[in-house]
Amino acid sequence: QVQLVESGGGLVQTGGSLRLSCAASGPSFSSYAMGWFRQAPGKEREFVSTISWNGGITYYADSVKGRFTISRDNAKNTVYLQMDSLKPEDSAIYYCAARHFPAGSSDSRHFGSWGQGTQVTVSS
Repeated sequence: QVQLVESGGGLVQTGGSLRLSCAASGPSFSSYAMGWFRQAPGKEREFVSTISWNGGITYYADSVKGRFTISRDNAKNTVYLQMDSLKPEDSAIYYCAARHFPAGSSDSRHFGSWGQGTQVTVSS
């Protein structure tokens, strides 16, 4: 199992940008697909984006497509989420997750390791 630590959250104005990072420790990071999920107050956790083990395949929720970019650096055991053109509805706690399988997934039940989350707040 990998351990995950997110960073990069904060307060930003509408239209601004943030880059989240998720550092993984543990064996064989490159054998894990990774995902980003988010949870706003009073709402269920929702899928944001996922990336395959080698970064070759990415997938996004419709709500963030064209604004967010997921990437990974296996040499640094890190996955990123670049968030541009942020909107107030993007405000949430963002969680990084790891899946010990080559392909990513939009289903949170497929991920066995989770970080503690990082808060993103977008002011209007």
